[in-house]
Amino acid sequence: MANFKLLKIFTDGGARGNPGTAGIGIHVMDEGGFTIHDHSEYVGETTNNVAEYKGLLIALTWLESFSKENKIEKVEFFMDSKLVVEQINKNWKIKQDHLAELAFVIWEKLEKISLPYKLSHIRREKNKVADLLANQAMDSAQL
Repeated sequence: MANFKLLKIFTDGGARGNPGTAGIGIHVMDEGGFTIHDHSEYVGETTNNVAEYKGLLIALTWLESFSKENKIEKVEFFMDSKLVVEQINKNWKIKQDHLAELAFVIWEKLEKISLPYKLSHIRREKNKVADLLANQAMDSAQL
């Protein structure tokens, strides 16, 4: 079992076309900047917003498993989707039912994991690794 003071989880989702071929990318680092986990996954034909939500959801599913085998003191999530960050932080209303359903699953997972966390919006250029992984997922689906 490893001990982590902080995990930084960067997620991104995108779609080529809206809706279109969609992928997600997840990049996880420890407090020292060492890469703990990278993940790239095709998530079907969907919208950018759904892909962004799914990126966070898949990251939480990974964290749920990882936290059972490791001690984690705090988690910080970073996304370049202001919409998802503000909706998950309950600052903005969720007007679309399909996004609300994804938000409820995310809130349940956050509660179940029960780690101190912070979800922050960052500029796209600060999310380059997760963006690259999301694009790799979309590329692989279009081969």
